[in-house]
Amino acid sequence: MIEKPSVDDHEINDNETTSADLEKSAMIQQQQPHEPGVKSMNTNTTTNGLDQPKTPGGSTGPTTRLYRRRWLIVCLFSSYSLCNSFQWIQYGIIGNIFTRFYGVDDFTIDWMSMIYMLTYIPFIFPVTWLLEKKGLRVVALVATALNCAGTWIKVTSARPDLFAVTFLGQFCCSCAQVFILGMPSKLASVWFGSDEVSTACSIGVFGNQLGIAIGFLVPPILVPNVDDIDELAHHIRIMFYITAGVATVLFILVVIVFQERPELPPTQAQATARSIPSEQYSYTASILRLLRNKPFILLIITYGLNVGCFYAVGTLLNRMIIEHYPGEEVNAGRIGLTIVIAGMVGSLICGIWLDRTKTYKPKWALGPILVPVFGMTRRSQSQDGHSNHKATELVVNQHVFGIIFTICQGKIIDRFGTLEGNIFLCVFLLIGTIMTGFIKSDLRRQKANLATAAWPSDYQDGNIPAPSILKDGNIPAPSILKEAKL
Repeated sequence: MIEKPSVDDHEINDNETTSADLEKSAMIQQQQPHEPGVKSMNTNTTTNGLDQPKTPGGSTGPTTRLYRRRWLIVCLFSSYSLCNSFQWIQYGIIGNIFTRFYGVDDFTIDWMSMIYMLTYIPFIFPVTWLLEKKGLRVVALVATALNCAGTWIKVTSARPDLFAVTFLGQFCCSCAQVFILGMPSKLASVWFGSDEVSTACSIGVFGNQLGIAIGFLVPPILVPNVDDIDELAHHIRIMFYITAGVATVLFILVVIVFQERPELPPTQAQATARSIPSEQYSYTASILRLLRNKPFILLIITYGLNVGCFYAVGTLLNRMIIEHYPGEEVNAGRIGLTIVIAGMVGSLICGIWLDRTKTYKPKWALGPILVPVFGMTRRSQSQDGHSNHKATELVVNQHVFGIIFTICQGKIIDRFGTLEGNIFLCVFLLIGTIMTGFIKSDLRRQKANLATAAWPSDYQDGNIPAPSILKDGNIPAPSILKEAKL
């Protein structure tokens, strides 16, 4: 008897596991009415009340379905990501005002941005483990709760002698960010079809980008550079109150609306992932497997170089502009807005492009070259085509480079000038462009979807697959299917 492929290092017995799953699925099919939009895993076609295809055992195979609620979930996620990312740059873009208000130096204000990067590095791996074990809803609740708490702490800090309090509030918001950045790829794979994953990731990260754009634009408008400290405190307090109100509403919506996962999986790869017992999955082993992947190591380096440069520019933009154009805080914000809007447009275009063409490498190669035009495009697309752990390591790397580049460029600007600081970043962007050319394209998620889609049709009506698919009576796809779980 020919067995179907195992989906992990441990073999799954065909008679004990697969038959039971098929019988259970058949009972569900009999209890639920046929609806348009329900797809059979065996044929990847939509059922409409007609006879459904059978597996070799004669029972009806499991189904997949896309729920309209998925758009509400991803938009809600995008909204609270926006609220959090807005606060990343709200201090830095008016850094000269906050240095005068709190009586601190420029480097201290730079840390109000860099704390987002620093906090992420040690906490992301336990948070990713929590995401795998507890799921999307728990992580979303923790993220919005921390973000809400941080905003209200800031409300109490609008006094010149309470910089430590405002730093504490920023620290809470930076912790919330750790629970946010790892979610888009997971949310997209759990809720969206295989031809929508890149677009869903783009929408999820779109909120993060829009929040940064608003963070560049709004603080200089809400907090003008006035001489009177009491008036300045009033403007700062208004900005903090607005942020806290939005964060509170979003927290309540997540409690009420956010759902863990749909009843039926959206794709065959996700159905396969659900069938893998959690005890058979090793988080540590998956990380070590990635670290042995040489193309991936090149990817995280070149990606970190590119996005680290953006973080440095965003953090130091106020200092670069005000040094040459004093009193132009609003225009400095508009320049930052332009950078991010360009990235948002590039993000959406690339998301659609990737879903239709699956040509990932050309986009990555253009990222460093077009960084002034498409600013954050590579950042927004980083999680497309990669497992959740790959996205985690990519983002860790970008934060490491972000801290290094921000500190180094800040010191160069202070000692030599803005031009020399920008040349410093351009050198590393060129290095990233060259390294991208050596990255091998290995799209494992696509292979997993193709592998899981292939075997039911091959086995339909008891036919034996072609010899090219079989090797010693087994489909040679366990390692590919295992990647669908990551």
